[in-house]
Amino acid sequence: MRNKLSVIFFVFVVLLAGSSPLFAHHGYANYDTEKKITLKGTVTKFIWSNPHCLLMLDVTDESGNVVHWISETENPSTLSRTGWNEKSLQPGDQITLTAIGVKSGKPVARTIDIVFPDGRRLTGRVNPGTEVKVDPSTKP
Repeated sequence: MRNKLSVIFFVFVVLLAGSSPLFAHHGYANYDTEKKITLKGTVTKFIWSNPHCLLMLDVTDESGNVVHWISETENPSTLSRTGWNEKSLQPGDQITLTAIGVKSGKPVARTIDIVFPDGRRLTGRVNPGTEVKVDPSTKP
């Protein structure tokens, strides 16, 4: 009986240790936290859902090509506490998105904030003062 209990305990510990990477979901390892990016474009879709809301945005690059960006935000509960709702962004809205991009250079980002042409601002949860390092060459 004691051997059986030891085996069960060992299996439990191994499963628990093996599942630890699942708790790393909210890290910024994929993002280039060394710099912020600013994108001006048109909202194509806004998905209000768990675990994170997603913003799809068409941005015209320097060559005149339209690039389809996707930017992750927080979950609906967190966003609603900061003034967002499921209708905060509509297809066709012109916005300026400040975000941190992924290291791979793909058009994927994490929302810092969004500014509308009339000056309204929606703030994401990322705190650029503590989570994004400021490039010293851009300081005033």
